[in-house]
Amino acid sequence: MKAVLCKAFGPAETLVLEEVPNPEAKKNEIVMDVHAAGVNFPDTLIIEGKYQFKPPFPFSPGGESAGVISAVGEKVSHLKVGDRVMALTGWGSFAEHVAVPAYNVLPMPETMDFTTAAAFSMTYGTSMHALKQRANLQPGETLLVLGASGGVGLAAVEIGKAMGARVIAAASSADKLAVAKAAGADELINYSETNLKDEIKRLTNGLGADVIYDPVGGDLFDQAIRAIAWNGRLLVVGFASGRIPELPVNLALLKG
Repeated sequence: MKAVLCKAFGPAETLVLEEVPNPEAKKNEIVMDVHAAGVNFPDTLIIEGKYQFKPPFPFSPGGESAGVISAVGEKVSHLKVGDRVMALTGWGSFAEHVAVPAYNVLPMPETMDFTTAAAFSMTYGTSMHALKQRANLQPGETLLVLGASGGVGLAAVEIGKAMGARVIAAASSADKLAVAKAAGADELINYSETNLKDEIKRLTNGLGADVIYDPVGGDLFDQAIRAIAWNGRLLVVGFASGRIPELPVNLALLKG
């Protein structure tokens, strides 16, 4: 089969397309014929050697994909050959076929296409876990989403609205904010043109955001944390800005 390979850490331009052996399903795995693969920010970090884990060389990047099962391991009973599925693979999705632990595979809804399914699990799974299980977002609360036009940001906007929150979307340009608005955002902040903290306070009548969803970090974190509501919850999702911020613990003390 053909696969995109990373043979040494570096930029995307160093990736190569080569022939490699087809994978075989171990007893708790399935093999999927890949119809579409998602591309996420962590994929770029992995190939540059900047992520939490470093796969052994050579490896095929790609943390999620969708396709049709072509082989099933002997211990797998809930999936079968021919099933349309989406999977979280960690890496390996930028290939014609991929072997995946069965517990990381979900059947696709009949109405969902492969392209949508391939880009669904990581972004929406991350945002659902953050907003529901970690923040316990409640109807009527104010949710601030930083980087609101990115994959996890857009998912957070949509899920936040579905959970009944008032959603403030923050991004760096009018075009990006238009995307967030189309996804359901109630209020918009262009943080390249205004002070983020001041705008949050203005839009919340000085109360601040109940939940802050932050996949960006850096200077935006520093401003947003100063506009969090009493008993607010901060969701640390990522550091797309490149700087991991430090939290002044006196701010946490003052906010309950």
